[in-house]
Amino acid sequence: MNSSKLRFLVDVGVGKGIEKYLRGEGYNTKAVRDIDLRMEDEEIIRIAVTENRMVITMDKDFGELVYHSSMEHSGVLLLRLEDATGSEKLQVVKHIMKNYSDRIKNCFCVFQNDKFRIKKINR
Repeated sequence: MNSSKLRFLVDVGVGKGIEKYLRGEGYNTKAVRDIDLRMEDEEIIRIAVTENRMVITMDKDFGELVYHSSMEHSGVLLLRLEDATGSEKLQVVKHIMKNYSDRIKNCFCVFQNDKFRIKKINR
């Protein structure tokens, strides 16, 4: 595991279970909930860039910021799991970390309908 390479900023709504799992696996992880529950998406990305962290979110607006506004980022993992339970979300993140952790850094990644897409975005 290359936990020293990946650093995360977990958005509100993703879940404490995922935060706890990532920390337990040795990933340097911060939670937006511990900084400011009402933080704007743009500020989340700015903090993530400053601290070289990948944002884990369930908020589709991050796609708009990265693709259409061309906002600089250090990677986004978008979980399209709107009706998933905490344990279902956790299983997805565990699967992604086990199988793709070496390929997601600085990429825009989406998990939706049991499919995982990784897209390198030129900055």
